[in-house]
Amino acid sequence: MSKELAVFGLEGKVAVVTGAGAGIGEACARLFAKAGAAVVLGDINVEACERIAAELNGQGLQAKAVRLDVTSEEDWAALKQTLVAWKNRWDVLLNNAGIYIGGMLENNTSAQVSKINQINIESVFLGTRAAVECMKPGACFANGGSIINLSSIAGLIGVPGHSIYGATKGAVRSLTKHSAVEFAKFGYGVRVNSLHPGLIETAMGDQALQDFVDIGVVANVDEAAALLKSAMIPMGRLGNVQDIANAALFLASDASSYVTGIELTVDGGFCAA
Repeated sequence: MSKELAVFGLEGKVAVVTGAGAGIGEACARLFAKAGAAVVLGDINVEACERIAAELNGQGLQAKAVRLDVTSEEDWAALKQTLVAWKNRWDVLLNNAGIYIGGMLENNTSAQVSKINQINIESVFLGTRAAVECMKPGACFANGGSIINLSSIAGLIGVPGHSIYGATKGAVRSLTKHSAVEFAKFGYGVRVNSLHPGLIETAMGDQALQDFVDIGVVANVDEAAALLKSAMIPMGRLGNVQDIANAALFLASDASSYVTGIELTVDGGFCAA
């Protein structure tokens, strides 16, 4: 058994973070850069990514902003060309970009289902395919890698007002496990894991709290947050973006080199209670 100390660092690695313009994606991109990675920040809001990349570069770190519509095969192809020209390497993909659509199932529309499926599921497929085509043996980079897919605890348990959102996140969990086994069995050297945040203090988290109000579970957002913290989250607080970034760094790093196909919950004990 090796006695080497596992290091949660990304020195020499190139990481791509989707939805990096705000929230969890931004926090992960910042932490990856501080951990030593050259980070590509991808988002449809390229101006936000450019601002963050400029700040990181100003700190002596390595970052590059690109416009990335995660539902566009053309944008994924362009990203691969950017990676070839910039560092000629790709080690980590964080499929973070996604949207939240809540509401009672009986009130959701087919248009909403189509939209959330495209952004939350199809984009993960496109990103995973693009990454493995570059990382597997005989590919343009052929150095293996780690793919991390952002799911949610709504992909593991039932939550009122989260039916179509939870369905997409459950699909992300399933896609993760199938691709992890496939890539391992064929010796690709590419690990795939899913990360399942609980309620996080972001704009999306605020929207989820408001949906609890809108469907009549609680009277107001403050009551929703208080109920979660007092009765549903054993650790007694909502999560923050750094909680998720720290977990993502573990999955991105070589410290998790024997970890693939898992679902890592970061929820303050919500799913365990």
